[in-house]
Amino acid sequence: MHVVMFGDQHVESLGGAQVSMRLQRRFLEKAGHTVTIVAPAMHGPRAAAAPRSDAYLDIPSIPITLDREYAMSWPGRRADEFIDAAMAERAPVDLVHVQADFWGAYLGHRFARRHGLPVVHTMHNRVDVGIEATAPLPGLVLHVLNAWQRHAIAEQSPGRDGWAYLRRFATRSQAVTAPSSHFAHRLEAHGAVPAAGAVDVVWNGIDDEVLDAALAAPAERMPGLPRFVWLGRMSPEKRLLPFLEAVAVSGIAADIEVIGGGGQLAAARRLVARRGPTASVHFAGRLSYAETLRRIRMADAVVQTSIGFETQGMTVFEAASLGTPSIISDPDIAAELSSGFWQVADASTAALAATLRTAATDITAGTAVSPDPEIAEKFRQSSRTAAMVEVYRRALGGR
Repeated sequence: MHVVMFGDQHVESLGGAQVSMRLQRRFLEKAGHTVTIVAPAMHGPRAAAAPRSDAYLDIPSIPITLDREYAMSWPGRRADEFIDAAMAERAPVDLVHVQADFWGAYLGHRFARRHGLPVVHTMHNRVDVGIEATAPLPGLVLHVLNAWQRHAIAEQSPGRDGWAYLRRFATRSQAVTAPSSHFAHRLEAHGAVPAAGAVDVVWNGIDDEVLDAALAAPAERMPGLPRFVWLGRMSPEKRLLPFLEAVAVSGIAADIEVIGGGGQLAAARRLVARRGPTASVHFAGRLSYAETLRRIRMADAVVQTSIGFETQGMTVFEAASLGTPSIISDPDIAAELSSGFWQVADASTAALAATLRTAATDITAGTAVSPDPEIAEKFRQSSRTAAMVEVYRRALGGR
């Protein structure tokens, strides 16, 4: 089949959804399918260095960040005509897979409506939580966003919060997927469901070859202090600063590695310098994916600190796939993983510090918890693609 994916950002830009879409495309093609990915054209230095592919349909766009990496495409008649003309030169389309929240979603649903195609919509983000965490005046932003959506996709159902926004997409889709059970349950509880009335859970996966390479590396623990890894974007919703505060409060003797970058890096460095924790804290910066997985595999535990923001929580699944346990702050993510972690009791610094002490003691004593070995097989992209193809076939019905 020919699947057309729509994204808010070019898949060669940075971001979890972009990584997932690149991986999905590769494994769908390995299974014999054709994939076209429609997204805003990139700008700036990264655009010049990005790989080119016939699978990419880059639509006219304007940069929206200072580094010019991220862009937007206005979902209007000109963009529709550009997409239609380009797609007319490609193989007939069977299905539209929307993996976007904003202009990419509008363009994808408009394309599907014009051509009478079924839509599978993967909802990667909790729009309400994301906007509240990253935008000033989030209520006003959601009000404007809902109005824009109603105009762009001609869907006039009431509501101006994040769930109303997601419901409009869901009701226009033949299937809705979510990357975790807890997010699927929230979508269903708020009526963001397709006509069939249920949301399919399809995890974002890990490249089979990358996982095999990481698992092939030596795993024997080197002697020394407990090693903890925190990784992710350094922004408030990820709760890096509360983690570093908890490290100081805990008093643990450990090696802490922080992987990633972002706006809170300077504040994180200042906090460590001011608090002077017993543990050593190393800021590794941004690393390649393969190197990040190697660091996770060699760690004694991965620390997950965001609460209520993640729709899946990839880092703990990656850790479990590599045999590394996690310290988990978000109870929804803990329930998804089911075993192989230390659960933080609540969102307080004291609770996180107590859990760090417990984990450090268990690691030192050789009694650390162990992840479920089946996670590695369930998390492989080949199995995730097979699950998504079944969703596609159901959405296609008798086509």
